[in-house]
Amino acid sequence: MNPVKPGETRRTPWIVGVSGASGTPYAASVLRALLAAGESVDLVVSRASRLTLLDETGISFRDAHWQDDLREWLERGADGKPGTFEVDIDGVRHWSAGDLAAGPSSGSYPVKGMLIVPASTACVAGVALGLSKDLLQRAASVTLKERRPLVVAVRETPLNGQTLRHLVSLDEAGASVVPASPAFYAGATHIQDLVDFVAGRVLDAAGVEHGLYRRWQGEIGGGSRPPA
Repeated sequence: MNPVKPGETRRTPWIVGVSGASGTPYAASVLRALLAAGESVDLVVSRASRLTLLDETGISFRDAHWQDDLREWLERGADGKPGTFEVDIDGVRHWSAGDLAAGPSSGSYPVKGMLIVPASTACVAGVALGLSKDLLQRAASVTLKERRPLVVAVRETPLNGQTLRHLVSLDEAGASVVPASPAFYAGATHIQDLVDFVAGRVLDAAGVEHGLYRRWQGEIGGGSRPPA
């Protein structure tokens, strides 16, 4: 037990779950923005997502060296160039996906909510059906039962009827379904702009302030100008 001492503030993080869908740059952008906003993060990286991360970035995410691996991941841009960003990861706590005794597996563990980005169709099905096969799915089920915000950034195309039914089930359970679908009205000129737009919409659904993209202001032609 580590009770809160007088004058201290209880750590209340956002859980960020990274599943095996393509789109690890989306997760990196969300994580950077949460940390820049002064938010604490509890990170769960699924086994399947580690294969995707290795494929998309060349980074092997290892539990024993998660801090070094996370820092290397978050400092890369969406184009894979290292050293694009400077990131302070002091606000991150990592939980192994196989640790079903971890804090986020219990409703009594204080969190603000959970973001699953990207969310694979297998992850969507597992959460919708309440399978809790790993910590990511268990934490999502806990988030729903505790009526906390759950944002699911599904990344797949096309979507079949079974997945659509699972997404409807999540919506009916109170989750926000945010397809990883970038828009072009914000004046994107680089791949990072498109990635940041999706990440920004995920954070919008969670109610977290950010400056990742230029918002629509009702001015026709704004998309032809690059972001400020």
